[in-house]
Amino acid sequence: MKPVALGYERPTTIGEASRLLAAEPGAKVIAGGQTLGPMLNLRLAQPDLLVDITRIAELARVEDDGDAVVLGACVTHAAIEDRRVPDFTNGCLPAVARGIAYRAVRARGTVGGSLAHADPAADWLSCFAALGAEVFISGPEGRRRVVIQDFVRGAMHTDLRAGELVDGVRVPKLSKEARTGFYKLCRKTGEFAEAIGMVVFDSERSHRRFVAGATGGAPIIIDDMGGLFRRGEMADLPKPDAFDVPAAEARLKALGLGGDAYELRIHAIALKRALEKAHAA
Repeated sequence: MKPVALGYERPTTIGEASRLLAAEPGAKVIAGGQTLGPMLNLRLAQPDLLVDITRIAELARVEDDGDAVVLGACVTHAAIEDRRVPDFTNGCLPAVARGIAYRAVRARGTVGGSLAHADPAADWLSCFAALGAEVFISGPEGRRRVVIQDFVRGAMHTDLRAGELVDGVRVPKLSKEARTGFYKLCRKTGEFAEAIGMVVFDSERSHRRFVAGATGGAPIIIDDMGGLFRRGEMADLPKPDAFDVPAAEARLKALGLGGDAYELRIHAIALKRALEKAHAA
């Protein structure tokens, strides 16, 4: 099958792209096309217009923003994997990028596309939520900044409004002593995750967070770790063997994770294995 007949525009500025999107409610943004391309071919998506943003130089930017770095929406997964983008996360971002699908996908797929599509199983959603990132959004009203947990409203549902596009993502820098762990459960390499766990422990920034991803909706963020560790252990980096899996299951259920006992268990185990990876880093 092939896409339905549609228009195609390739703007060179964010403002031009925004005007095109605002003028055509049925328009879709395309960059790497690793998700939208197959959806077009299967006619799951039938836009009236494709707005190709790959010629907008500003969307490929990498900017130091003091205590954070801004990655433009068109920065590819491969650029992060290959460290063509300076690493400011003690190896966390390159490690996550390396596990996304296959090299051909990583060479074309973009950070902005992953965020805008908001697939619950997307690696970057969980990773950026754990790091405390913010999404830059540009549109007819100018630019605004939204934290990840407010940007993602549900499965493939975001805070993007008419005429807006993802401009970039602002990712806080980690301290040199920070430890992170990312784990995803897949049936085989390259497939969508059934469960994702990520942990960040950065005592210098007073940032301690668990995130459960691939939940069927927005990532679940756990900042209050009370009750998740047996014997009350709350060291700077708690030991994995003190992690209370049943308590984690109960917490995830209370925070809205649906599904049966199997779903709760694999997400709780993903968090524990992410913690193990943080210890091994």
